Amino acid sequence: MFTTAQIKEAHSKVKSGADFPAYIQDLIELGVKGYDTFVNDGHVEYFGEDNFRAAATDTYSSITVAASANKERFIEFLVMHQDGQTDYLTFCNHAAQCGIARWSVNIIEMTCTYFDKLASAILIEKIPA
Repeated sequence: MFTTAQIKEAHSKVKSGADFPAYIQDLIELGVKGYDTFVNDGHVEYFGEDNFRAAATDTYSSITVAASANKERFIEFLVMHQDGQTDYLTFCNHAAQCGIARWSVNIIEMTCTYFDKLASAILIEKIPA
């Protein structure tokens, strides 16, 4: 099974959202099936075969997540990030401003779903291969 050190090494190659597809490929090679990222503090929970779980607890200073979601503005920030215009922490702050509390990546389905504080899906996007 994978370790958080291996995941951290793969993540170190990510400089912007433009690097995300290559990162997903690295995770597939490690055996990661999915993960949840929590915007308020940055911790991530990774999932593998046979209910294997590993948590990355490297966090950043607490970010307040807006009470309600602004899907349209979030999409604008997401496009900027995917275009390589923002770094990870900036994207997390933008997500919080738009009411995104976490995102969940399903590597099997190659989707990323963004959720608000009430766990309602705000946006589901297909991950490019």
